[in-house]
Amino acid sequence: HIRHAREHDAVSSIIGKLQRALLAEPGRPHPNLDVAIRYLPVGHSALVGGDWCETVRLHFGRTLLVVGDVMGHGLEAAVDMTAYRSSLRYIASADLPPHRVLRQLDDMASDEPERRPATCLLAQIDPNRGLVTLASAGHLPPFVIDADGRATPLPVPVGPPLGTGLGGYEPATFRMAPGRH
Repeated sequence: HIRHAREHDAVSSIIGKLQRALLAEPGRPHPNLDVAIRYLPVGHSALVGGDWCETVRLHFGRTLLVVGDVMGHGLEAAVDMTAYRSSLRYIASADLPPHRVLRQLDDMASDEPERRPATCLLAQIDPNRGLVTLASAGHLPPFVIDADGRATPLPVPVGPPLGTGLGGYEPATFRMAPGRH
């Protein structure tokens, strides 16, 4: 039993290191934007999975913020997550609107039938103009927190998950107000 417990601790340690490496700091946003990230896995049975986040610097002081989740858990979901993340970096470098980035990600993923579907939320932040443009592929909505700490969901049209080949992603643009996060 002691040997089994030690082996379990060793495997758990390796899995924790793998998850931290996969969720390594995303790219650097522009200096005009502060980004804080906190990841808490659900449960203890699958410590590695398909959750991911990313920031991509765009032209004119804009930044693309990304949150995604590959369906399922385990190493297979983590492998698919890295494929989505790499594809996103490549597509986002073309500086397309968020809904078009999702469309291209969906096209790429649907051409690979073994890739698991994923949800994804993109937020293109433009601090100079005070705007945020959002697009969702089946992901939960973002929330805005006001100066009093009240959280309100933003109404973002939700398209199908990535990898389905169905497309249909729409943007939603909102004005950023001072004191809101």
